[in-house]
Amino acid sequence: MDKSKRLEIKVGVFVAAGLILLATLLLQFSKSTSAFRATYELRLHAVNVGGIKPRAQVLLAGVQVGTVADIKLAKDGKSVTLTLSLYKDYVIYGDARFVIEQAGFLGDQYVSIIPTANEKPPLENGADVPCEEPFNLQEVARSAAGFIQRLDGTAQKLDAAVSDIRRVVLNDQTLTNFALAVNNVRTVSEQALTTVSNLNLLVLTNRVQVNGAVSNVVHFSQQLTDLADSADALLATNGATLSVAAQNVTASTVILKGVLSDVQAGKGLAGALLQNQLLASNVQAIAGNLAVTTSNLNREGLWGVLWSHKPPKPAATNAPATDGSHKTDP
Repeated sequence: MDKSKRLEIKVGVFVAAGLILLATLLLQFSKSTSAFRATYELRLHAVNVGGIKPRAQVLLAGVQVGTVADIKLAKDGKSVTLTLSLYKDYVIYGDARFVIEQAGFLGDQYVSIIPTANEKPPLENGADVPCEEPFNLQEVARSAAGFIQRLDGTAQKLDAAVSDIRRVVLNDQTLTNFALAVNNVRTVSEQALTTVSNLNLLVLTNRVQVNGAVSNVVHFSQQLTDLADSADALLATNGATLSVAAQNVTASTVILKGVLSDVQAGKGLAGALLQNQLLASNVQAIAGNLAVTTSNLNREGLWGVLWSHKPPKPAATNAPATDGSHKTDP
């Protein structure tokens, strides 16, 4: 074999080794080695997949168990179907959660399988399972922007409220009035302290009198208690007598009522006086004479009255009174 043939064989071997190395690198960097392993498919259904791409990794507890084989949008545009190519070496149970997550803050997206209680049967080839939406940073940013706007509006309202408080409450007149009020409170407190001191001094200087007054009040209250006890004992021991007296008062009231009725009816002397006008006039005249006589006795004495006034001459005849009564000479 000549020298040119050997060179061609070496070049051919080198190119073949390079192609094999390139294919290995392509498989490694494409994160797809499922061509050499048995797989089965699962279909994930989600409203939004957040921009995940085919050949993205599928991780179970942080371990790659497959890749995203295909992504299809529904005809109505309301859902997306992800076809996962999973290695048959790994069993996924029916109660597992499928979530689209992101590696780091700006890393690649992947499908994360989160196992739970593993109570449902394992998923078979072609099974349909729901998938949770990925974290949408832009939506969060929009929400945060709206929240920041609301915070800014609240801050502006607070600033306006503080300005109003400064203008209305914390103006010079209000502060002056507040200072005067504080001064008045201080003056009142000083006067109250002075009054308390005076009261203490009054109590200290008149302690004997105060103690005597208190003792007198206590003694008086004791006497009142004794009086009440005596009254209770009197009522207890003389209850029958008091009952009889009350009955007598009641009977006397009835009798007095009867007497008054007789007087109003014209019975008896008092009734006759009230009913007979002439007799009432005579009694009134006698009362007037008695009043004059007692006045003269008080002024001149008994002997002065007897010797200074001569008795009147008797009348020629004594005519009988028309009312059946007769007058006698003094």
